[in-house]
Amino acid sequence: MAGTVQARSHHFVLHFCKFDVAQSPQSPAPGSTVFDKGLALERPAVGALVPKRWAKRAVTRNTIKRQIYHVSLLFETQLAAGAHVVRLRSAFDPRLFPSATSAPLRAAVRQELLDLFGQLGHAPSPPTP
Repeated sequence: MAGTVQARSHHFVLHFCKFDVAQSPQSPAPGSTVFDKGLALERPAVGALVPKRWAKRAVTRNTIKRQIYHVSLLFETQLAAGAHVVRLRSAFDPRLFPSATSAPLRAAVRQELLDLFGQLGHAPSPPTP
């Protein structure tokens, strides 16, 4: 979360961190880790952070994560190289979505994620067959 916030919606925040420290493929020094050397990403990497605090049931958390990864694939060509993390920041109202996972919940999550990634100013790429 050390990077910048690129977009916000009612339930989600999109964080971004650009890793631009290019390292040559040398053998690491004894006792060093990949974090000591830095990390260079040549393409976008997307992560999902769905805390138990905001989605109590595992099936709900997994449903939200699947939607995050699927929607991010639609915008993959428009995302900058680096680490993108989509974080759930508030719960979906259980009165509106009483089931742990349902078609209306998936549709609501998907639409909000499309709006979130749409704030970046890019249109989604067409899905590949």
